[in-house]
Amino acid sequence: MNPQELKQVLSSGLLSFPITDFDAEGNFRPSTYAERLEWLAPYGATALFAAGGTGEFFSLTREEYSDVIKTAVDTCAGKVPILAGTGGPTRTAIQYAQEAERLGAKGLLLLPHYLTEAGQEGLMAHVEAVCKSVSIGVVVYNRAQCRLNADSLQKLADRCPNLIGFKDGLGDIELMMQIWRRMGDRFSYLGGLPTAEVYAAAYKALGTPVYSSAVFNFMPKLAMDFYQAVAGDDHDAQNRMLDEFFLPYLEIRNRKPGYAVSIVKAGARLVGHDGGPVRPPLTDLTEQECDMLHKLILTQGPQ
Repeated sequence: MNPQELKQVLSSGLLSFPITDFDAEGNFRPSTYAERLEWLAPYGATALFAAGGTGEFFSLTREEYSDVIKTAVDTCAGKVPILAGTGGPTRTAIQYAQEAERLGAKGLLLLPHYLTEAGQEGLMAHVEAVCKSVSIGVVVYNRAQCRLNADSLQKLADRCPNLIGFKDGLGDIELMMQIWRRMGDRFSYLGGLPTAEVYAAAYKALGTPVYSSAVFNFMPKLAMDFYQAVAGDDHDAQNRMLDEFFLPYLEIRNRKPGYAVSIVKAGARLVGHDGGPVRPPLTDLTEQECDMLHKLILTQGPQ
């Protein structure tokens, strides 16, 4: 799959990023991770992001990263394309990117670098270096310390033919509109705010109909039903699912920083696909919060 073919894949359909399975001691558990991917693949996600933000990329060692990507690529071969998360300092991001390409990932999600603030020239140099280190397609994630503007993305698009996607995790509507109007169909645009369903209809109106769903990890049928409602402009169905599930879900998720990942792992355990605990500095949901989530899940019926 060349970068332009990947771009076409990413331009329609629901995307998701599986959690990474750990055992009780916090070690990567490939057997249940493969089972998770086998369970999720038939539900119809267009692509899956292995070792993404919800996959706790930020807590994986280099060896674990290789194991996660290899397990995902091998398990999903011929079923659904795998994009690998990469990030961190530029040379580290390049090492991860090249390893993911070697292992057969179809593309990369370039997550923000960490801690250090940087201007547009520095951000462009970082993204360009990662893109030019591989031949597979790259999606840049505009979030946190990585806040590229339309001018920078135009320059990067000219320099990096394999930069084929833009994922927005900022929620800055003015910036998103500037980028979309400037770049047109040069990129595939992905909605990437936490619990993206809440913003899906608004982003579709902005020209960004595709988004990645965390809820797909444990409520795949509900996630697909919601995506179909957005795609078909069925506002009654969207509002019903928002009121019955997604807005109450946000009330639990927003209780602590980092719960955007923790609540997904809790949900997976509650539906019988336990992915183990989150790693520090994240913390797991309390027993009371898990009970609240379980009751919410049960309102939606079998998945």
